Amino acid sequence: MIPLHTRGPESIVQGVTANALPLDRLLLGVGSPNPDSLKRVRAGIAELRSKLSTRLVVAALGPQMCRLAGEVADGVLFNWLTPEYARLSADRVREGAAAARRQPPKLFAYVRVALGLGAGDRLQDEANRYAGIPAYGANFARMGLKPVETAIAAESPDAIRRGLGKWQGSWTR
Repeated sequence: MIPLHTRGPESIVQGVTANALPLDRLLLGVGSPNPDSLKRVRAGIAELRSKLSTRLVVAALGPQMCRLAGEVADGVLFNWLTPEYARLSADRVREGAAAARRQPPKLFAYVRVALGLGAGDRLQDEANRYAGIPAYGANFARMGLKPVETAIAAESPDAIRRGLGKWQGSWTR
């Protein structure tokens, strides 16, 4: 994911073209924290779409960004949430797509997983870092969850499979 508040669309386009990235295979992900994140993402997606023929993915945390992603994106990346909140977020994405009279975008989730001794501690350290970022902190508060409750700490590969199994069909209705 490329943050639009640090790299504007023109810089992103230059990077894609300078590196001759294969546009037919590229999933270009963007996002942006507040303030003005909705306006920045809407404008950024429009500009990128006018200059690149690739699939555009929006990183969406909150309800408004999920709806916007449904309106404008080819894909949506969820992050730091539970399967239950992924369902709610997916519903908001579908609402946005319906409002824009388009097919809902493809949905993806970044699920943090750690394996072995110290897995919980490693996830807790990362969760603490993210909790200090205002947009993420607001999302955790909105969900009423501690960040680490969205991750999977496991002692065995089977425990990871069981944890990920909860995600099966998370956003299908």
